[in-house]
Amino acid sequence: MSKYDDDGCDDTHTYELNQIQDGGDGSHHDILTDVSQVGLKRDLRLRHMIMIAIAGTIGTGLFLTSGSTIATAGPGGALLAYTLIGIWLIFVSQAIAEIATLLPLPGAFNAWGGRVFDEAFSFQMTWMYCINWALMIPAQLSASALIVSFWLPEDTTFPPWIVPLIIIILMLFINIAGVKTYGELAYWFSVPKVVTIIIFIVCGILVDAGAIGGHTYGFENWRIEGAPFKGGFTSFITTLISVAYAYSGVEITGVTAAESRNPHKHVPRAVNTVLIRITFFYIASIFLLGSIVANDDPLLVNTDRSAAQAPFTIVFAKAGIRGAANYMNAVVFTSVFSAINSDFYVTTRMLLSLSRNGWVHKSIGHINSRGVPVVAVAVVTACSCLSLITIFVGSGVVFQWFISFIGSITFQYCLYILLLHFRFRYCWKAQGRAVTDLPYVAWGYPYGNILGAFIGCFCIVCNWYLSVINPPQHPGADASVEQINAYRSRRDMYIQGILGAWFPWFISATLFFAYKYIYGTKLIRAVDADLDTGRFVPSESDKADLIPHGPRWKRILKIFV
Repeated sequence: MSKYDDDGCDDTHTYELNQIQDGGDGSHHDILTDVSQVGLKRDLRLRHMIMIAIAGTIGTGLFLTSGSTIATAGPGGALLAYTLIGIWLIFVSQAIAEIATLLPLPGAFNAWGGRVFDEAFSFQMTWMYCINWALMIPAQLSASALIVSFWLPEDTTFPPWIVPLIIIILMLFINIAGVKTYGELAYWFSVPKVVTIIIFIVCGILVDAGAIGGHTYGFENWRIEGAPFKGGFTSFITTLISVAYAYSGVEITGVTAAESRNPHKHVPRAVNTVLIRITFFYIASIFLLGSIVANDDPLLVNTDRSAAQAPFTIVFAKAGIRGAANYMNAVVFTSVFSAINSDFYVTTRMLLSLSRNGWVHKSIGHINSRGVPVVAVAVVTACSCLSLITIFVGSGVVFQWFISFIGSITFQYCLYILLLHFRFRYCWKAQGRAVTDLPYVAWGYPYGNILGAFIGCFCIVCNWYLSVINPPQHPGADASVEQINAYRSRRDMYIQGILGAWFPWFISATLFFAYKYIYGTKLIRAVDADLDTGRFVPSESDKADLIPHGPRWKRILKIFV
């Protein structure tokens, strides 16, 4: 093993050269190891990768805000929104699986742009994804403050920032302990939420069928006024942002690939099982919620994000389960805790990628002997502490602002991933390589990518459209106090909608063109695209691990259980 670096370049462009014997003809080929991989520990098992993705996805978006989706668009509109975004993300995840299995880099899909398209594209995409997950932390911290307030009396003097601060301190210790410890804790923190969803689905089926609760709902709430598509097309597209927020995180398996023990086995299985489980959990939950709870039930709106009014709690209460509100509040709190754990992990790995590419100070990329980017962890911890200031603005207000930004950025990077996959396949073919040479081939390509890109563009255009229609009208100088307050509330929501829909695109374009102007980057020719640096080369034991073991029925069952 030897090291090479380009003359005149700093050490962020250093690679390690591995000579690998190829087959039985005695020939060798060289695989360059990306320096961003150096120092990281491949300690994540398949179960860790699956649960980390589930932990980063299932949280307040499903447990607390799913009811407002039904209240806005009706049971049919909500189900269609979750199904549409779910289909889109299935093809996004397939694109991630194909490239991350070949190139398990810490920057994941954000690093691919610099390989197959333009370095400026990779720069802006990595920064936007880092910003997305950095915003997730204060969003979840705000949610934690709301959740804990459920157990406190109305006249309490308990400071709202205490619990978020304790969570930040715990996150610091968890993330500096090493990726193996982090993965194990993420696994066990995710178990309560998964168990709760399974219990909810079982209870929901029994309540809907009338086996418990004393009333048979069937499809009666699909035939009431406003159902199944309440408010028509406009109400349906209004829910897409909150649904995108609920789904955000399914792509984390691409980030964890860099620390997987065997990416060729773990990445495809993690991607496929996570998508099947999360899509099933979400669609089944929304269908049952829409069937059991009427879309005009005032509790569905849940404006204060209370567990007592959470949609899951309503169904548990109809099933006659005592203490449902307290139980759901505890589950939501643990889900928020595990989600913040995933947020910390992804944000630190994005900072590591930025540092190793020379886009932030190289000291941020320092990794200790346990494979932990300690400086990046310190930076994320410090920023999380600063985010506590937002809690004083009002946790509910902050939470809604972050949903707008995160949902919009989710639309953005998911569309980018599909476009990069198109470009990757074009470069792969231009270099005379066969698709069968890929360790994993995305199913549905290219038609799945085309459908996914269409859905993505549809969601983005709808988000832009909603942000500019129906601007608030001032009630006039002789308006009452109530009218003025209502106008201010609508004005604030209008501003929130415009900034959430357009500002992430403005930041993205600014980052891209500024980098391109300063460094003069150009489109990478397909034949010159680097499709080898950082490739995972499996050992003989890794190859043996790829061979399916056990009967077919057991292997199929493992996809779901």
